[in-house]
Amino acid sequence: MMEQDTEILFNMKVTTDTFVMGLRAPEIVAEARPGQFVMIQTRAGIDPLLRRPFSICGINGDDEFLVLYRVVGRGSAIMSRARKGDVLSVLGPLGRGFDLPQKGQKTLLVAGGIGIAPLIFFAQTNKNTDLVFMAGYSSVSEVVPKEQVGLGNMKVLIATDDGTTGHRGPVTELLESHLAGPCDNTPTVFTCGPLPMLKCIASLTLERGIPCQVSLESAMACGMGACQGCVAKSSSMKSQAYYHVCKDGPVFDVKALDWKNL
Repeated sequence: MMEQDTEILFNMKVTTDTFVMGLRAPEIVAEARPGQFVMIQTRAGIDPLLRRPFSICGINGDDEFLVLYRVVGRGSAIMSRARKGDVLSVLGPLGRGFDLPQKGQKTLLVAGGIGIAPLIFFAQTNKNTDLVFMAGYSSVSEVVPKEQVGLGNMKVLIATDDGTTGHRGPVTELLESHLAGPCDNTPTVFTCGPLPMLKCIASLTLERGIPCQVSLESAMACGMGACQGCVAKSSSMKSQAYYHVCKDGPVFDVKALDWKNL
């Protein structure tokens, strides 16, 4: 983990309210692993005071990493107006990332909305050919163009709540159909997205005994576990009652969390 000033290489709008930003930071690129995140000071000065957390969406070469973000508040709105050549202070990489699957292991990636970001990095890193990528959105206007985030020709199965493209309904229905089919190779599920989606996936995988790793989305103030702000109830009091999402996660084994109390 390190703090450094990073140069913005591009800041491109990819949907109505979603942007992808490229930042030059060779030291962060050298250490980054899928599922980790960075804390970004959205502009120079102390306003806004707090950094914002963003999943690492991918890397280009040996000196550039990507963040995918949606404009949802003041901090991200300020970031959306940043230009090429501007400099942002970045702290990272932070947190615990995904444990990547073994070669040949069937892998199911399930993303919800902006939760696609860490799974894009996962897909870029994982050379496993037996991989199915599923992404869910509210509508076609929110679908992130895969060519603009480094997925190239990778096939991504899309689900939209309103049926404007892909499967009509939640992305969890796509996952359920894959889990219901015959399979000689037990899959492992990797997922990130809104909490209701994660709870549904937790139920689907736990009742079937299917390995699953979840990346939790959480508001964070420090990103290092000092502020005690981002906590998640653990499934057992034997180790610790609560986890810090920023330090113990954001990636957790599905069995480690108390889903009834999240």
